[in-house]
Order: sequence, then C-alpha cells, then structure tokens
Amino acid sequence: MIVRDRPTLFTLFFTLRGSILPNILPQLVLVAVLSSLVVFGHHAYPGIVPSFSGAPIAIMGVTISLFLGFRNNACYDRWWEGRKLWGQMLVSARSLARQTLVLDVRGQAAARHRILSLIIAFGFAMVRHLRPQAASNAGLSRLNAQDIAELQASRNGPDLLLRKVSVELATLQQQGHLSDVDFATLDRSLSELAGVQGACERIRNTPVPFAYSLLLHRTAHIFCFILPFGFDDVLGWFTPLASAIMAYTFFGLDALGDELEEPFGMQPNNLPIDAMARTIEINLLEALGERDLPPTPQPQGFVLM
Repeated sequence: MIVRDRPTLFTLFFTLRGSILPNILPQLVLVAVLSSLVVFGHHAYPGIVPSFSGAPIAIMGVTISLFLGFRNNACYDRWWEGRKLWGQMLVSARSLARQTLVLDVRGQAAARHRILSLIIAFGFAMVRHLRPQAASNAGLSRLNAQDIAELQASRNGPDLLLRKVSVELATLQQQGHLSDVDFATLDRSLSELAGVQGACERIRNTPVPFAYSLLLHRTAHIFCFILPFGFDDVLGWFTPLASAIMAYTFFGLDALGDELEEPFGMQPNNLPIDAMARTIEINLLEALGERDLPPTPQPQGFVLM
C-alpha cells in the first residue's frame, strides 16, 4: 500500500511511485506512435487515411467509461473488504489476548503464552496462505519443533493453528482452569478468526469473472486505437498528445482495477498484510508483558507491504 503525504501540485505530475503509469507506458507509446502516423498519413496522403465523426467515438467512450467505473467499484469493494477483514482479525486477536488474562490469574501463564504465540503465528500463516509467492518463516520463532514441522507440512496452516488453540482451550477447560463461560467466550473469538480466514479465502479464490475483464480490456484497447481517427480533423498535430491523455485515463483505470482485484497480492497498491501481521505480533507480545518488541513496520520507498 502506498503511504505518503499528499504531493504538491508540482510534484503531482512527476510522481511515479504508486502511479499506474509505468504499467501502461508501452500502450501509451503505441497510441502516441499510431496517432503520429495517422496525422502524417492524413496530411501526406489526403483521402487515404480514414477519419471518423467524433460523435460515435464520444458515445463509445462514455459507454466504456461507465463499464470501467462499474468494474473498478467492484474491485475496490474487494480491496476494502479485505482491509476490513484484517482489521477484524486484529480486533479479535486483541480480544483473545484480553480474555486469556483469566489464565494468568489462575496460575496458567505458560498456557496463555502458548495460546498467544499460536495466534501470532496464525497472523503470519495467513500472510503465507494468501501470498504463497512471498512465503517466509516470520512468526515461527515462538513455536516448538513439532508445531513448525506440522505447519510446514500442512496445506492450510492458519486452520491448523486455530485447531491447536482449540485443543489447548479444551484441555484447560477439562482441567478446570476455564469455566464453561470462559471457554465459550474464547471459542467465539476463535470462530471470528476462522470467519476472517474463510472470507479472505473467498476473495482470493473468487476473482472478477474473466469474461467481464477480458471484454473491458479489449474494448478499452480498441477504443484508444481508433481515437486518432476521430481527433485528427479537429486537433491536427495535437492528436498524439490528446490521444495519449485519453488513453492514460482508460488504460490507467483498467490497470488499476487489475491491481485492486487482488488485494492480497504484491503490487504497491495491494494491502499491507505483512505489516498488519507484524502489528498483531507487537500487540500480543505487549499483552504478554514483553518489552523487547519488534520494530513498527515502516514503508520502504513509500510502499508498505
């Protein structure tokens, strides 16, 4: 996720970090070159290069912009839902840390430490689960060798860790260290974490329908490639500039939708779930009374991952 102060009016036009421009630059160059060829051909060989009326192109542009706006709204909803889910995960983890204080009172500090260590590992396991291309060993240092071996062999690490927490709670209840009310309260927090995991998996595994995205990709490219034929009679040699600006808008919206569609990816505009997992770790370690805490995540080059 891009984290930076709002740029000034001057720097706004020259900011590339977080901009979609580098992703669509080849298409813009292609449109500008095509526009230059159309203008040159129109002036050098009159009557050979066709010219279109601006009205049909304008109608087509309005139609495509409406569909692009609809798709981008759908993609942003996916991005925002992912952000809300990770916020809910943070709240549920903090609640679990607070609810397990009863174990300290009853002389089960080691059991509480074990449970919260599993929840810390759950946050990082979620990152690995949603971003398998960026798998790391973060969050494993507080687990025992058996936990790590089982986690590395599991196809669903987060669910494995929640089951382990559930076993710990059931054992504590059986031993009389947790009342039925305490167990039900803690189990509710575990269910909330499981619900967050399921919702994140739904977002990751259910993309925007491919046929819909393909239709918009094609129509946006076709529209931008016929723009010069409609601008030429009116703008002359300003056609390449005008066509490139229009193409920047359409190609940019299209590419931005692609990034937001996958909120847990590794693009600069994706969610910083690594940083959020680290925040969960810091909060739970602080709840355990530890003072040697990991540093707060900071953006690198204005990007927080």
